[in-house]
Amino acid sequence: MSYPNWQTFLTSESQRPYAKTLAQFLDQAYAEKIIYPPRQHMYAAFELCPLNQVKVVIIGQDPYHQPGQANGLAFSVNPGVALPPSLKNIYKEIAADLNTTMDVSNGDLSYLAKQGVLLLNSMLTVEAHRPLSHQAIGYDQFFQHVLTLLNTIDSPMMFLLWGQAAQRYQPFINHPAHAVLKAHHPSPLSANRGGWFGTKHFSQTNHWLISQGQTPIHWSNNL
Repeated sequence: MSYPNWQTFLTSESQRPYAKTLAQFLDQAYAEKIIYPPRQHMYAAFELCPLNQVKVVIIGQDPYHQPGQANGLAFSVNPGVALPPSLKNIYKEIAADLNTTMDVSNGDLSYLAKQGVLLLNSMLTVEAHRPLSHQAIGYDQFFQHVLTLLNTIDSPMMFLLWGQAAQRYQPFINHPAHAVLKAHHPSPLSANRGGWFGTKHFSQTNHWLISQGQTPIHWSNNL
């Protein structure tokens, strides 16, 4: 089944048994604990990047778990919040790859989402100070359904899979119109061992988008 927009997909998905169980868990978790991002921002990635405008998909793992960071977009933080280490490395690679500059005082990546970059974590929530705490509550099934939907769309998409957690979803991406680039995760532990800096995923993505008749992404936030 194909869906004309994210809202139709999310509404249909919410009726599945696993999704109802997940919603019940989140109702209790948000009521009793500190959960990130704020619940109204859980679906920000979908809200800011309409289904019919997706050109690039970047898969994160779970939201940042420190106060004030998570805003519903993978790797993104709210304006005024210090850049987490992974995002610092993303900015460094964008600057080096495209010979541009980045505004390191602003880690909000909504400017990319509005250009068709789906910044999607494979888990949409996390308990404060407990990374991967929502790993086994039903998000894997949800995320597989999201990728299955994206894989049915004929419009070309580039999938950027950074790190093993993202790369395990590659089997769901086999539409001949789509492309995949893989690299190490931009976290310092992984990036500093090689396989992140110099991969030039941002320029490669733009070259590919142009070859497919698509508008390239303006990756720099320093407008």
